[in-house]
Parts: sequence; C-alpha cells; structure tokens
Amino acid sequence: MAIGLDVETPPEPANPEEYDYEKCPFYGELPVRGQILEGTIVSTDMDKTVVVEREYDVAVPKYDRYMKRRSRIPAHVPGVLEPLSVGDTVKIAETRPLSKTKSHVVVEVTEEATAEDVAELTGESEPDPQLSADDLGDDEAEDEGDA
Repeated sequence: MAIGLDVETPPEPANPEEYDYEKCPFYGELPVRGQILEGTIVSTDMDKTVVVEREYDVAVPKYDRYMKRRSRIPAHVPGVLEPLSVGDTVKIAETRPLSKTKSHVVVEVTEEATAEDVAELTGESEPDPQLSADDLGDDEAEDEGDA
C-alpha cells in the first residue's frame, strides 16, 4: 500500500547501486495516478517494457448490441517485478510520460501464464518444449513421463 494502491510491495532490489530508482513506483520517485487497468501481456520484446492488451465491450446503439474492442498499451516494468512473460495477467497504473509511447507502469502480476496460454497467444500448436514440467498441466506432465 506504499504507492496508494491495494497491491503488495515486491521485495527490495538485490543490487541497490545499479537499480533505476527514477522509474520505480515502489522504491523510487515515480508517482502513479489516474487509471488502473488490467490486461494480458502479449509482447516482451522490448527492454524494460511490455505490451499489455485489454479487451472491452462497446455499446452499438443502432443494433442494441455490444462489440468487442482491444487496446494495446505499452507499460514500463520496474526492475523488482522482472521477469515477466507472455500470457501473464497484470495490473498497470497510469503515470507521467516515461517516453514517447509509455505512460503506464506495471504495479502487480495478478496471474502467471500457463503453457497453454502461451501457446495460444503465440499461435503455436504445442506448448514450448523448454518449459518445465511445473509450468505444464498435470495431464501433460504425466504424458511426458510415460513416453
């Protein structure tokens, strides 16, 4: 609750001399304000940045129905929350502009991705073979043990 939100404070950085305190809402000087959004990480290709995709419904009055929309929001990842992976569900908070496109920061990881989620988001037919048996579901782990 140190940043004014109902999120758990992560442990302090391991190497304080090299840590970027300027862009950390927990142990640094970065204020959070405005919207708190929740979404799924779809890209971790950039350094210290993830792309969070959220899906929401928009009313279409002409047809008296709803349609789905998506928005992709680049968000800064503080060093105390690294590493994040594709498929994780996170909460992001609005903050001052950190770069041309980044005005949000990740404040909490609400749910970690399973191997099936990662395979679905990346478009692969099978889960990544590099993932451990703990990351896979119990059924798949037993199948691999039988083979």
